[in-house]
Amino acid sequence: MSRHGAKLLSPDTPGLVTLTGGSKLVDVDDRTACATLTTMRYLVPALALALVVFGPHSLSSQTQSPQRYETRANHDPNGTGTFYMGREIAQVMGPGGIEWLDRAQRDTEEHPSLVLDALQLHSGEVVADLGAGSGYFTFRMAPKVGKTGKVLAVDVQEEMLQTLKQRAAAKRIANVQVIKASETDPHLPTGTVDLVLFVDVYHELAYPYEVMQSVRDSLKSNGRVAFVEYRKEDPNVPIKEVHKMSVGQLEKEMAAVGLVLVRRIETLPLQHILIFGRR
Repeated sequence: MSRHGAKLLSPDTPGLVTLTGGSKLVDVDDRTACATLTTMRYLVPALALALVVFGPHSLSSQTQSPQRYETRANHDPNGTGTFYMGREIAQVMGPGGIEWLDRAQRDTEEHPSLVLDALQLHSGEVVADLGAGSGYFTFRMAPKVGKTGKVLAVDVQEEMLQTLKQRAAAKRIANVQVIKASETDPHLPTGTVDLVLFVDVYHELAYPYEVMQSVRDSLKSNGRVAFVEYRKEDPNVPIKEVHKMSVGQLEKEMAAVGLVLVRRIETLPLQHILIFGRR
C-alpha cells in the first residue's frame, strides 16, 4: 500500500453435504424406504460433485457474486496481471523504498504545500493518510489538524509502521495514530473520518473495490476522499503507465462504491488532485 519506488521511466473423503428442509418419511413401507435411500445414496454424491466442479454458487445463480477482478497473461511488466474495471493494478514497492519516499527532490517534484492547500484541512479534523509509507504527508498534516485533531497513518507493511511510530516519537507528535491495514480493509473507524488521502497509492491497491467500500463507510456524512495521481491523459508525464490514473477511470471506479467527484484541482505540474464525496 506504500508508494512505489521504481516508477520513473529512466532507470508476482470430500466434505459432507447436508440436505436440509425438514421433510420426513412417514408411513412408508420397506420397499419405498429402500428406494428412497438408494436414490439419496446417488443424489448426495452427485450434489457434492456439482459443488466441487462448479462451485457453491452454481446451484443458484441468484446468489452468485460478481467477478470484479480479471487475470491476464498478457500484461504490462510493471503490473500485477490483475485487472479491475479495465485497469491493470500496479506492482507495489517494499520497505526498501523509504529512501525514494524521502528523496530531497520530492518537494520540488510534488509540491506538498499545494496539495495541503487543496485539502483545506481544519483544526480538529480526523484525517487518514492511507498508504502512509514513511510519513511524508502524515507529519505535514499533523500540525494542520492541531492538538484536537488526529492523523491516522495507515499502511500494510510492518517496516513502514515501525518507521512511522519511531518518527512520531522522535518528533514528539502526539496526534498521529498508526494503524495496520490489510489488503482489503484499512481498519478505519466507521463514520468518524473527515478526509482520507491517497498519494500515488490507489493504483497499487490489490483490492480497490473492497478498500474503497471500507473507506466510504469510515467517512462522516460530509467526509471526502482525496487522490493525488499522475496524469494518465498526458503522455509527457515521465512515469510508467500502470502508475498513472485518468480522471475518467477514477470516476468510474469511485461510482462503483457510491462516491462522486466534487472538486478537481490541477495546480500540480504532473499530478491530478481529485476530491470525492458521498453520492
